[in-house]
Amino acid sequence: MKYFKILTVLLSVVLILVSGIVSAGTLENVKKKGFVQVGVNQGLFGFASADEKGEWKGLDVDTARAISCAVFGTPDKLKFIPLSAQTRFTALQSGEIDVLCRNATRTLARESQLGLNFVTVNYYDGQGFMVPKSLGLKSAKELSGATVCVLQGTTTEQNAADYFKKNGMAWKPVVVESTPAIQQAFFSGRCDCMTSDASQLAGLRTAAPKPGDYMLLPEIISKEPLAPAVRHGDDQWYDVVNFSVLAMIQAEEYGITSKNVDDMLKSEDPEIKRFLGVTPGNGEALGLDEKFAYNIVKHVGNYGEVFDRNVGPATPLAIERGLNALWTNGGLMYAPPFK
Repeated sequence: MKYFKILTVLLSVVLILVSGIVSAGTLENVKKKGFVQVGVNQGLFGFASADEKGEWKGLDVDTARAISCAVFGTPDKLKFIPLSAQTRFTALQSGEIDVLCRNATRTLARESQLGLNFVTVNYYDGQGFMVPKSLGLKSAKELSGATVCVLQGTTTEQNAADYFKKNGMAWKPVVVESTPAIQQAFFSGRCDCMTSDASQLAGLRTAAPKPGDYMLLPEIISKEPLAPAVRHGDDQWYDVVNFSVLAMIQAEEYGITSKNVDDMLKSEDPEIKRFLGVTPGNGEALGLDEKFAYNIVKHVGNYGEVFDRNVGPATPLAIERGLNALWTNGGLMYAPPFK
């Protein structure tokens, strides 16, 4: 009996070690193949969409570019894989992609049951409703009996069901499988309303034949912290992806931009010297070049630059910073010390 217990303990240790070996090593594998495989949206303006030349652009795309800069020193060592809401997590679990940068909401079930780890949030969002202006609605509480388009496999299905039930309203959900399909269904008049993350609604509105004919209702009915995700069990890769996002946030707080980053290398501030790799340590701790944060800011920009050029007030989405402002400006964007 004694030996049986010892054998059981040893077997358990072996299984844990084997599991760690199998699941670890993404950074090493990425370096060997020479690029990062990134799961992105099938096409969402402002976050991930390919232009007529096939060049991907958007906030999530720039997040992926930051990861490429951290690992390779350049923003273009990427392979983008468009994924639907139903296939995005399976692709990550199976190893088809190295990281998911696809406006995915961090939830308890996804972090536990699905075996995923979400890194720092790169966009704080909430679920809303979009309707044709011709309906004359002013509030989501006027949607009783409405036909509502909703994407399958997203948090929006349950959120919408909860909202209508809580407010004692009937609704007719039209569950659609993909982003292109929900655009077609809503803009063709199949639904009275479309519900999704407010940022996604703003992005989808830009694809309408006449964007000005549609409006977002004022209600935000959920918390949707959107963040890149990696697989459980590979702490080093998690750290690399996590601090790639955090580097953009911290750079904005320091006032370091893509335009002044070279001048900031001359700074005597010890925090900035550590951040930009002039004083070594951070890169080694992550298994990266000491100038990983410098490369991110140089080639991609700080978080404010990324936000403004993709979804900010000067873009067709015209989104204000709001919760996505730095903590020093009343928002939620906050980075731990880089030391």
